[in-house]
Amino acid sequence: MTEEQRIKRIRAASTGCLFLTALIWGFAFVAQMSGTSTMGALTFNGVRFVLGALALIPVTLLFEKGKSDKKERRDTLLYGAAAGTVLCLAANLQQFGIDLTHSPARAGFITGLYMIVVPVAGIFLKRKTTVFTWIGALFALCGLYVLSTGESGGSVSKADMTKGQLFLLAGVVFWAAHILVVDGAGGKVRPLRFSMAQFWVCAIESLAVAAFTEDISVEGIMGGALPILYCGLLSVGVAYTLQVVGQRHVEPARASVIFSMETLFSALGEILLLHKFLPPVGYIGCALIFAGIIFAQLKPRQKAAKNF
Repeated sequence: MTEEQRIKRIRAASTGCLFLTALIWGFAFVAQMSGTSTMGALTFNGVRFVLGALALIPVTLLFEKGKSDKKERRDTLLYGAAAGTVLCLAANLQQFGIDLTHSPARAGFITGLYMIVVPVAGIFLKRKTTVFTWIGALFALCGLYVLSTGESGGSVSKADMTKGQLFLLAGVVFWAAHILVVDGAGGKVRPLRFSMAQFWVCAIESLAVAAFTEDISVEGIMGGALPILYCGLLSVGVAYTLQVVGQRHVEPARASVIFSMETLFSALGEILLLHKFLPPVGYIGCALIFAGIIFAQLKPRQKAAKNF
């Protein structure tokens, strides 16, 4: 095997890891909807992030061996606390939205809007945006309007659907903020240790609020054991590990496009596992949102340098 063939195989395997990550995350929306049938949203998220943090322990010991210095430990705690708090808000707003809309597909596509909010928010951080970002934003807004104003479908009332979509939109703001916090931590902390820290913070904060607002019981948690295991071990532990491994050999722009497939998998999961369908106009809205997400990831082609 030549060196070129070896590199191609590594890139293909890495791309496969990222596709599998998007698949796991997409189907997690179905598990999230099923998981809260026996427990509150905060309890569900608290327990699943505990499992996710525990799942990262052996992975961290494998990929991030060695002691860290005092500054790195401090940065890990500070950035982990900030990211974990934002993650807690994002994940729980999303969960409330899923519980009200009863639609993994809607939740997946609306949540995917964070991929447009991030580059737009970059303006305030003095980062350049492209015309593709604004085209994508226009498509996404049109899609969101079509998706939100169409029939709710199923037994969900229009009021609950509207309220749920507002929760999901609020979550988008915090998902985007989470990306920016993680970006700020880049280069200062080791990714797996940082992720484990933020997962613990998110879990503790979720369970702390749940202790005062929800009835936490062993029976309820055991009743939702399968969704919790999927969301905790697969969606958090396994998928994040695949993301870290895959992104080592896949350029960021290509990785972003692959991750956008999460929205499609959320709709596919709703059809295959729940045998539910959005009204036809709903899929038009989803298609417009997906087109907007893809447009937002495009970059203008660089002009070739002239030789003098």
